[in-house]
This record gives sequence, C-alpha cells and structure tokens, in this order.
Amino acid sequence: MTTTNAPDILGQGLLAYHRGNADATLTVHCNVADDEPLSASYFFRTLLQMPELERLALDQCRGRVLDLGAGAGCHSLELQSRGFDVKAVDVSAGAAQVMTERGVRTVARHDLFDPLPPTELPYDTILLLMNGLGLAGTLEGLDKFLAHARTMLAPDGQILATSSDVRYLYEDEDGALLINLNGPYYGEVQYTLSYAGQQGATFPWLFVDAALLNDAAEAAGYTAEFLGEDDDEQYLVRLTPVK
Repeated sequence: MTTTNAPDILGQGLLAYHRGNADATLTVHCNVADDEPLSASYFFRTLLQMPELERLALDQCRGRVLDLGAGAGCHSLELQSRGFDVKAVDVSAGAAQVMTERGVRTVARHDLFDPLPPTELPYDTILLLMNGLGLAGTLEGLDKFLAHARTMLAPDGQILATSSDVRYLYEDEDGALLINLNGPYYGEVQYTLSYAGQQGATFPWLFVDAALLNDAAEAAGYTAEFLGEDDDEQYLVRLTPVK
C-alpha cells in the first residue's frame, strides 16, 4: 500500500509506459531477496502473454467481477471483451488513470478493505491475481480480508486468487529451511518500489502456503478448492463461502 505523502511509484511506471516509454522499469526491493527489475510492460500483457494460472482464473470467472489490485487493467480489459461487468480497483492513482485511459469502464481507487458503497450490488467473483492475496499484507490481514470479502460477495459468489509458497527463499544448499520458528511467518515480507530515482513507502506483502491458506479459509467459513499450480510454487485457489 502507498501512503498519502509517498510518491506513487507504481503509477509513475505504468503511466510512463502508457505514454510511450517502452523501457520503463521499476525496481523491486525486498527484505528477504535481492533487488529485481520489473518491467512496466508486464502489467500490460495480453491474454496470450499471461501465465497459464491467470488464463485459468479468467476462464473461471462468472457474473459481476471485482478485480482487486488491478494494476494497468489487463485482466479487466480481457473480461470486458468477454462481456463481463467488471469493476477494477487499485490503490495507485496512476494505475487508476491508466486503466481509465485504456478503456476499463468502471475504475475505483481504494484499498482492499474499503466497504462497497451502499447502492452497489455484491459481486459474483472477486479476483486477486499476480499473487493477489499478497494485498492482505499479513496473516492477520488475510483473516480480516476473508471476513470483509463475505460482505462483498453475492450468495453464490467466489474468490479466485493466486499466492505462492516462498519457503525456497530460506533453504540452504542442502535444502534445509533456515526459518526462525519464533519469528513472524516466513511468508510475511516487506517490499519497496523505486522508479526514476524515487522510492516509495515500504509495504507488507503476504505469500501464504496452500496448507495455511486452507486453514485460514476454513476458519473464516470458506471452502478452498485448489485449481492449479505452476513450477514456481504459485497456485490458484477458489474460495467459496459455506452456506
């Protein structure tokens, strides 16, 4: 998440690419991994450029869709082209501007936990892609989001989300895990984005392993159905509220 006074680093990068800078690249700083470049072009990918899990998630969408952490709107635009009624949400002002300019019909700027406006109908699908469960920030935030999501879902609604198990970051050369069992959950990490000499606010991001997510979902009154996994330990899950 960005703060009020922090520069909108993601938005700057997306706007630069949208305005024609094909080389626009952000830098991702993480407290448990080396710095990595992130091309802004990745947020503008077409259906054919999307990973298999994302394409599968889009195929599983139904009804009215709430696309959380929508970035540059690539998933919302694809769903719109299929005739879906989609609302795209991102906390970044620049991202919201890019999505509007690209033709996403309904765009909102707010965070994961904002309530629906009183006049807004609930959604049949809540979509969180690109390790989208990370927006919850922490395990505590995940519990909070799962409770909040029930207020946004239609009676037969679903959450389609991706996350990853990042325990590989803590393995030594022999494959043993170097994890402090008395410390925070290893999937709770800290990120900072920088672009063009500016650095944004540090924000929490959650990578939750499938077993722990299943436990959290059950405790929050959901059934978890794991729909697929890739070679990078990322999985797609469908969460359905238990009636």
